[in-house]
Amino acid sequence: MTDQNYWLLPEGVDELLPPAARQLEGMRRRVLDVFHSWGFDYVEPPIIEYVESLQVGSGSDLDLQTFKVIDQRTGRLLGVRADMTSQAARIDAHSLDGNGVQRLCYAGTVIHANPASVLDSRVPLKAGAEIFGSPDLAADAEVVALLLETLRCVDITLPVLVLGHMGIYRSLLSSLQIAPGREPALFAAVQNKSETDIAEILGKQQGTALMVRLPTLMGRQDVFPEARGALAKAPESVLKAVDALEQLAETVQNRCPEVELRFDFSELAGYGYHNGPVFSAYEAQQGSALARGGRYDGIGGAFGRARPATGFDVNLNRLLGPAPSPEPAVWVPHSSALPGLLDSVQALRSSGEVVICALSEEDAPPTRCDRILEKAKDGWAVKPLS
Repeated sequence: MTDQNYWLLPEGVDELLPPAARQLEGMRRRVLDVFHSWGFDYVEPPIIEYVESLQVGSGSDLDLQTFKVIDQRTGRLLGVRADMTSQAARIDAHSLDGNGVQRLCYAGTVIHANPASVLDSRVPLKAGAEIFGSPDLAADAEVVALLLETLRCVDITLPVLVLGHMGIYRSLLSSLQIAPGREPALFAAVQNKSETDIAEILGKQQGTALMVRLPTLMGRQDVFPEARGALAKAPESVLKAVDALEQLAETVQNRCPEVELRFDFSELAGYGYHNGPVFSAYEAQQGSALARGGRYDGIGGAFGRARPATGFDVNLNRLLGPAPSPEPAVWVPHSSALPGLLDSVQALRSSGEVVICALSEEDAPPTRCDRILEKAKDGWAVKPLS
């Protein structure tokens, strides 16, 4: 790197400039206000922790996403957070008292070493909400309804919600003979809906046909009779998970009748810690999920308290629309402190106006200034800037 290109940023690392940066910050505030109105308490986890804490209960995907550095004070390995769910679980399990239902929310930047798409930012701003202490489907329905309300507050009114249940995959997996080292490959094959790869990994053992069939079970509400027929010979826990998924869908539809529901029985969203209902929200104009979530009971056990848990996070960067025009401002020419001038400027700012004061007589008004503060007979008045 020479003195000619110090301005270069690493690949996949971006910055937001005016006015888009303010637009994103305004969105973050609106989302946190929604969380607050639903009774979720805000927490702010650290951006770095010991790497083993950040990866509790997760699979290899999160390990690949996590930047790792050596702590120069202790020599231990630190991780830069790529996900905030495990941090919320640590806070619930170790930092907060009480065994009742706990609602927590957060918003902050995460760092992705290897984003899923080359076009994805490696430094997305995530906001999320989690419920700890409730094993009921009502808690899952609550976070789904909160997710939909969150999207509404940023003007996404007709999202598509895809529902699945990790218990279906996990129960099928437990009935199969598979070497532990092959499980990640199977997980990826199911995620990618590759029936050929699934069959090749599992071979001709009993139960292979059920796992191969899993990625084909997707669609609207009428997929449930087909799924029950296709999985009739599966373990009983599989059919219980199907029933739970249908019950959750009915609850969500009753609470949010406008939402468009889809079902995917091989939906394996997240980083491997989910073990119950899972969901992803999409918008027609975008191929990638705007938000993901689901149930992840028990991962707080590593921090001293295993509790039922469910929640979601949303990528705020993906919710940004076209950058707005700069907000109009009032121009104040350079002058000495004339009587009442500073009071008038403060009154305008208190009323919500943007006021820009000249720093010298040579200063010219920025293009966003469409009015000027001038001396009038009875004080100061705002007039159009010619």
